[in-house]
Amino acid sequence: MHQQIYMQLYTGITVEPGQNLYLKDVARLEGEAETVHPLMSVHLYSISRTDKTHVVLDILTILQKIHKQFPEVDITVVGPEQTVIEVTIEKKLISPLMLVLVWFLLFTGAALAIMNFHEDVSMLAVHQKLYTLVTGKQSEQPLLLQIPYSIGLGLGMILFFNHVFKKRINEEPSPLEIEMFHYKKDIEEYLADTESDRSSKPWQSKLYSPSSSD
Repeated sequence: MHQQIYMQLYTGITVEPGQNLYLKDVARLEGEAETVHPLMSVHLYSISRTDKTHVVLDILTILQKIHKQFPEVDITVVGPEQTVIEVTIEKKLISPLMLVLVWFLLFTGAALAIMNFHEDVSMLAVHQKLYTLVTGKQSEQPLLLQIPYSIGLGLGMILFFNHVFKKRINEEPSPLEIEMFHYKKDIEEYLADTESDRSSKPWQSKLYSPSSSD
């Protein structure tokens, strides 16, 4: 008697080298409890240091592992057909000298970018004209406008990135976090298309050529 189970693969999975991956680690299942619980313990893969930073498991490989132990189970897949697993690698501590050097380069680059932008749009001339319109006097250095503008520029950057050092101002993601999220998604899609385990697929890979060993 076939037992119907629905399966959805997780995304954004992070593991450590040497860790064993089971079905419960990469997917959620829906069905009869007496069928779901044994499936959760199906071993799928063992992470090794040769896997480097990412491992891709496709749905056919996972189904193959399941049906070896539970051939009577009928699984309907919902959602993505691959899951990209990130392998965490122990990072080396950054030396204080390197930290200072990177900070200096970023600070200098940001300062030059802001100054070049202001020079391109003639910000000083704009401030001088605004100062003359507001006070009726001319000034080569309208600090009455430049100081608040500089403070506002810094506050605006803090609000834009939604962080004060490591503290988040509110729950809304910053534009940088959104861009990093899209960048990570693009990497996962690329890896899913090019690095999938095709050992369980009966058809040839789109990258197959007669001279290849696959």
